[in-house]
Amino acid sequence: MSSMLPKVVVTRRLPGISGARLAGKVTVAAPPPDAPMPPEELLRLAPGTSGILCTLADRIDRPLMDAAGPSLKVVSNYAVGVNNVDVAEATRRGIRVCNTPDVLTQATADLGFALMLAAARKFSEAETALRAGEFTGWDPWGFLGVPVYGGTLGIVGLGKIGAAVAVRAKGFGMRILYHNRRPLPADRERILSVEYRGLDELLAESDFVILCVPLTPETRGLIGRERLARMKRTAVLVNIARGEVVDEGALADALAERGIFAAGLDVYEKEPVVHPGLLAAPSAVLLPHVGSATAETRERMGRLAAENLLAVLSGTEPFSPVN
Repeated sequence: MSSMLPKVVVTRRLPGISGARLAGKVTVAAPPPDAPMPPEELLRLAPGTSGILCTLADRIDRPLMDAAGPSLKVVSNYAVGVNNVDVAEATRRGIRVCNTPDVLTQATADLGFALMLAAARKFSEAETALRAGEFTGWDPWGFLGVPVYGGTLGIVGLGKIGAAVAVRAKGFGMRILYHNRRPLPADRERILSVEYRGLDELLAESDFVILCVPLTPETRGLIGRERLARMKRTAVLVNIARGEVVDEGALADALAERGIFAAGLDVYEKEPVVHPGLLAAPSAVLLPHVGSATAETRERMGRLAAENLLAVLSGTEPFSPVN
């Protein structure tokens, strides 16, 4: 009987996606590995596959779709962003693409705000010194940061995560600016207490800048040398979007030259590789892509990714379609 079930590939063992959840509904082509599935293994398993449940580490492109053939009906991404999937090509072939929005909004917003606080108050530098045995008592000149309460926050990309960051910023008495491709409706601006700015204006006015944009051709390299030069020397840049939104070499130089005060990063241009200039920068707070890393959030992501996959294969509308 199992041979009659749709064949799917799950590219990695993930929270919230158990064999019991899929049993009796699909046949999993191979046991999901504990590390990212090598591209050649995904290509090997693709022929005859009806669904692929993947992560951002998996490139779902035209060659893979060719290998899967006409049986492929759905690609369910265990992430909000789908920059690893050729959505246009999938749409042309009638393949549904799904993601996991909403369930990770609050966890990612928490992380973004935490990075802002940590970078502003030099938490990483201070903890590193303490662990190295350099703490000799209270120092009136030690680890002087910049104040967060009452500062001006610029949010680049006021979608769901950006809006959740804005809600947190209200509690810190912050003035909140934002930049989107187009301004929000006036009533939405009033609810969030935000003011629209052009990107260059936002960078010049803000004490803190948090990047929450999706990765698109327009946002790739959005923050480079020229735009970093527009920021205040006392400003903090936080990236919880995608690493490719920031020119890491330019950012490393800006930190080394004290063009900006600090940065907090959870994502990188060439993950898992981090630019050596950032690794060497004491004023950079660096985290290993943990924006959604709470047990509850990752479980919910897994359940949603599985439900999307099964919905399409059963002929019903998925819960969070991209196309």
